[in-house]
Amino acid sequence: MATVYKSLSKPSADKVATDADGANKGIKRNKQRVLILSSRGVTYRHRHLLNDLSAMLPHGRKDVKFDSKSKLYQLNELAELYNCNNVMFFEARKGKDLYMWFSKVPNGPTIKFHAQNSEPQTQQHTRIFDPLYVRVLTRIMVVHTMEELHFTGNCLKGSRPVLSFDLAFEQEPHLKVIKELFLQIFGVPQGARKSKPFIDHVMGFSVADGKIWIRNYEIREVEKAKGEDEEESSNKGRKSKGGDKETDVSLVEIGPRFVLTPIVIQEGAFGGPIIYENKRFISPNQVRSDLRKAKAGRHNHRAEQKRETLGKRSQLGLVAGTKKERDGLDTRELFA
Repeated sequence: MATVYKSLSKPSADKVATDADGANKGIKRNKQRVLILSSRGVTYRHRHLLNDLSAMLPHGRKDVKFDSKSKLYQLNELAELYNCNNVMFFEARKGKDLYMWFSKVPNGPTIKFHAQNSEPQTQQHTRIFDPLYVRVLTRIMVVHTMEELHFTGNCLKGSRPVLSFDLAFEQEPHLKVIKELFLQIFGVPQGARKSKPFIDHVMGFSVADGKIWIRNYEIREVEKAKGEDEEESSNKGRKSKGGDKETDVSLVEIGPRFVLTPIVIQEGAFGGPIIYENKRFISPNQVRSDLRKAKAGRHNHRAEQKRETLGKRSQLGLVAGTKKERDGLDTRELFA
């Protein structure tokens, strides 16, 4: 049995010749592996998001939590140990803020994102104290996992996605770098170990308000009804290869959905000079600090008004135990 297993496990001569011909012709094979891990202190929502992304990436390798938050350069050695050339690292701060690191090992670049969570963030700092605006941002810019969305869409686990990028990714240099890194991380190589030879979902990347919005959709094909008009069928449908049946192609959202705000881009892998920095990014710590100061300022203003009111009442003698001071022009002083 051992001899049979060895003979079957060896690559055939035709396959070796095909690979050699492809290498001689300059055909580039997409060999990508992604190391997915998180730091300690992640919440349940961060953990569910990591599991969702890990299930979507059959060429990924999920590892245990990483202890250090300051020595991130050790992730390069860890990726080399697991034979991975991409790293997706989830860094949790204060049990509420999530930062996502995308890096190309070992030469870089490295991009740090802030994943929008339940804490609102806006570039217009003057509007952040508007309660309605805060509630709207809290509902829109939030990390949603597959378990809490309850979408009707579904896709095959391990299938390869179609990556759809907004035209804005071709307009600015730092967005071109982000697009290339996303292509290598989220693009499942053909023939990956756990991948399926099907394409049944689309990952959409769009840019709005300086943020990157990521959505995931299922490609759903439904057979057309017989009573539809010919014009409508010609616009919506297409003929399948197996026969004359026409199908409607639509997109149904699956999840997860999240928003990424780019912070910095480093030239190396978890190190090196900073080649891009987002000047419009406001730290969530600064946002919470300003909210606390605004609340404290309102409290101090009310306390000061209360003191002024008490002072005026005491001067008029309206407070128990106090008398109004007599003026020099008072009749009781003039005709005493």
